[in-house]
Amino acid sequence: MKLARTVSILDRLIAGLLRLAGWLVLPIVVLLFLQWPLRDIFRVYSREANDLGQWIFAIYVAVSVTAATRAGTHLGTDAVARFYPGTIRRALTRLGAILLVPWALYVVLGSKDIVLGSIRGLEAFPDTNNPGYFLIKTALWILAGLMLAQAAIDIAQPRRNH
Repeated sequence: MKLARTVSILDRLIAGLLRLAGWLVLPIVVLLFLQWPLRDIFRVYSREANDLGQWIFAIYVAVSVTAATRAGTHLGTDAVARFYPGTIRRALTRLGAILLVPWALYVVLGSKDIVLGSIRGLEAFPDTNNPGYFLIKTALWILAGLMLAQAAIDIAQPRRNH
């Protein structure tokens, strides 16, 4: 019972995080739009807008993989799987989650030195020396962490029909 409650809390937490992260698309669009006028008309801050847009986009993409997985649209073979009974689809979801865990752990452990070094040094963008480049590398851990959390949910309760 306690495991089910923990999984439910984790599921709701990820759902809330994904809803919140969905709003990141707005500053990305604004920053992409502003880059050209800032560069061509005002001749200031276009590179800063680009750098800010890059790290927001990296986080958005890291989160969107889990969002797509939860929606059943990421790597979905729905053309065939939709005809499978629910029990088979849930078993395939669980199997996929089990197979995903070693990969996600490999990504976290394999990138440990790169990501931690970047965070410790608060790595800046190499071209502009603007702060925030470490967030792009941190997005790798966000991606892997969310995938691990979603895998745990799918292993414990593979309930979604894809």
